Amino acid sequence: MSDALDHFFEHYYRRRPVNATFTGVHAYDELLPHWSLAGLQAQDDEMRSLFAELSVAHPSPASVHRYRDDVDLLDAELARGFIEIQLAENASMHGMRGNPALWTGEAIFSIVALMIRDFAPFEDRLLAATARMDAIPKFLADAEATIGSAAIPAAWTARALRECEGATVLLTLGLDAWLASSSDTPSGATRLRTVAARANGAFAQFAEWLRSRPAAPRTSMACGIELFDLLLARGHHGVRSRDELLAEARACLPVAQRRLQEMTRATCGSWEAAQEQLASDHPAPADYLDAFTRTWAQCHERAESQDVVSWPDWPIRYVPFPEWTHDAAPFLYYLYYRSPAPFDSYTVHDYVVPPLPLPIAAQEEHLRAWNNSAMKLNHVVHHGGIGHHVQNWHAYHRASSRVGKVAAVDCASRIGMLCGGTMAEGWACYATDVMEELGFLTPLEQLSEQHSRVRFLARAIVDIELHQRTMSFNDAVRFYVEQTGMKADAAHG
Repeated sequence: MSDALDHFFEHYYRRRPVNATFTGVHAYDELLPHWSLAGLQAQDDEMRSLFAELSVAHPSPASVHRYRDDVDLLDAELARGFIEIQLAENASMHGMRGNPALWTGEAIFSIVALMIRDFAPFEDRLLAATARMDAIPKFLADAEATIGSAAIPAAWTARALRECEGATVLLTLGLDAWLASSSDTPSGATRLRTVAARANGAFAQFAEWLRSRPAAPRTSMACGIELFDLLLARGHHGVRSRDELLAEARACLPVAQRRLQEMTRATCGSWEAAQEQLASDHPAPADYLDAFTRTWAQCHERAESQDVVSWPDWPIRYVPFPEWTHDAAPFLYYLYYRSPAPFDSYTVHDYVVPPLPLPIAAQEEHLRAWNNSAMKLNHVVHHGGIGHHVQNWHAYHRASSRVGKVAAVDCASRIGMLCGGTMAEGWACYATDVMEELGFLTPLEQLSEQHSRVRFLARAIVDIELHQRTMSFNDAVRFYVEQTGMKADAAHG
């Protein structure tokens, strides 16, 4: 074991207590991070010291082949990359110094993390939630002081305001439902309600402050080439330049579009007709939840029969949102598949989906959105089946890399470390291609997947051009609409 890496992980969890909860490290379940100006400075000082310690203990090798033989060397390099990105983000207006949605998301999901998983007795989780709620007023006051007088992009403000609405729902209706779910009346229920009311008031006050802030120009959402290149090099550890990637995406997009047009003509004539057929092919209301389970079993059987992956015995259960988060979820970054915590014990993992709406008239609209293709491609293959869920098991139980075990854990607003996204999303997208090769997708689903490839290429182009400031926000929206057929409101979102 490496002392330098031990020190890094101790820092990682202590300074990011909400990440720690989602990862299954529960020594910090009562805490929120210190994102005051003084807290961020102290965090930066620690990270610089850790960077130096890691560089002495595990210097970067002359050849990348050394990483295969020395996992500590690999983890040290990944940890240094994480530190470099954190330092750059903390110095910019794209982290806690400028984005209020990072604060609202952290505060809300510090509570959600304790409500949605039974990793400890109810009473213990209630006490931790009480402590975190009690800290929320100061935490949001720190947000105002840290962001200060800076103008804020309207989209970031809108998300933070929406999350403040969600907090009100969670801390009232959600809290009532959570307490009611306990078999006995918890001894700390009265104090929990008291601190929840104060936390709710703090969210309302923060929302008022947000509404008073001037809006920054949309161009301020671009991170700029220096930070973007750092994310490519030290987050994804890419060896190709931004210009190379942009050129390739621009060259591949028309090829993918032509293939989409050919498949559309052969399958149903037009993309509009394809969308209608996809939406119309959905389960009956009584079969809604069973359809997820049945499709998962079919995916598992196909992959196992072809021996394409070692699929562990780690079942998924498709269930409705918990009653205590159901009403707040539409306001939040509420994931249907949230990665299991690597250090918590599981036999079955719950994959949560919205329940069917009660009005019969609304059920058809819901089912058209949650159609058989969406279930199969997104909620089974990509997330709950051979994609993320299988990869997460291997990361948690087979990976020798300590960073690899925890980097892609879903936290409050994003995964724990950017470097985890390369493997996690790369594998899940590749796994969908594998299932297509195995004949698991219908012709219409193959068409839908080809449309996704077009969207991925368009997103790559927009990501690079927008952040290097060669494409305006309005031009990006127009590009999505014209090149992918995306609706304008979706392109804005």
